Amino acid sequence: MNLLVTLDSNYLKPLKVMLYSLFSNNAEEQFSIYLLHSSIKPEEISDLECFINQHGHRLVVLTVAENDFADAPVVKHYTKEMYYRLLAFKYLPAEMDKILYLDPDILIINSIKKLYDLDLSGWMYAAAYHDRLLVTDLNKIRFTEYEIDEYYNSGVLLMNLAQQRELIKEEEIFSFVEKNKNRLILPDQDILNSLYAKHIMKLDEIEFNYDTRFYKYSRVLSKGEVDMDYIMRHTVVLHFCGKKKPWHKNYSGEFHALYKHYEKRALLTEWVI
Repeated sequence: MNLLVTLDSNYLKPLKVMLYSLFSNNAEEQFSIYLLHSSIKPEEISDLECFINQHGHRLVVLTVAENDFADAPVVKHYTKEMYYRLLAFKYLPAEMDKILYLDPDILIINSIKKLYDLDLSGWMYAAAYHDRLLVTDLNKIRFTEYEIDEYYNSGVLLMNLAQQRELIKEEEIFSFVEKNKNRLILPDQDILNSLYAKHIMKLDEIEFNYDTRFYKYSRVLSKGEVDMDYIMRHTVVLHFCGKKKPWHKNYSGEFHALYKHYEKRALLTEWVI
């Protein structure tokens, strides 16, 4: 399976935790991890490669040159990195037709095969949206001139690279950012939804992109069905969305202990080589 991550040095530790959870719960699979970056130090790359190799998988490093996206507009404190996942097809092997993008603030707690094996014929992406009325309605209002029925989360994206190479134009993305600079909140996610929502296959959010902040909400909404036992058996991706992250000291949440378990095991394996 091909997996894509795009990040900087600040997220290398969470990345290891995410990868450890992936490897642990998909022992029968072989993964090629494609890292798209522009600033990670060689010694950090070497350390990450050692970690991945130790678990029987491989790392492929794709470096974005300093002058790439030099003319692309940036927004507030977001840099050119916001374009990486949307234009990753430019850097990935031309013969590759599918890849799964994952944010580093994630745990994979069951087999990912069902997600990866989805038939994407006719779609550019498969993604989930978090079905909260306030979230969906606010984002529709921000971009009323675009056809946004749902506001998809960009942290888990199954990508049809052949379709993207055909339909995605850099100039269209840059033009959108320039035009909407003052109302972009999560730029890559706003771009994805405004320009490509009609090309996204809907995923079940409970199974493939579960927002851990809303455990109580989803439990009540499901009349108790989606409880902790249900999630541990059926959910593939736990996503720690929002500013508060489980590696922060003051974090609290229903899945904090589970995250700390994987964190401990992931970092322990760094010393067992």
